[in-house]
Amino acid sequence: MRLDVYLKASRLVLRRPLVKELCEAGKILVNDLTTKPGKDIRIGDRITVIRTNARIEVEVAALPSTKQVAKADASALYSVIRETSGDDELL
Repeated sequence: MRLDVYLKASRLVLRRPLVKELCEAGKILVNDLTTKPGKDIRIGDRITVIRTNARIEVEVAALPSTKQVAKADASALYSVIRETSGDDELL
């Protein structure tokens, strides 16, 4: 599954164009490497999304069978490894 589709389905990023912008800015990493929105994602990959005031690192736990995932089911697609907010120091 493509990275941009996965991030939208998991609701880690709400719009695919925003995934493209973040990738172009080097703010989305897959397995600690900058990437493109079309990168194929597999179970076990680590995805880091860096925003102005927050950073989240997750591990892909499941891939959805469709692009549309219910809001209640979205968090089952990943497990959070680390999450920091603007108040926390980003390491």
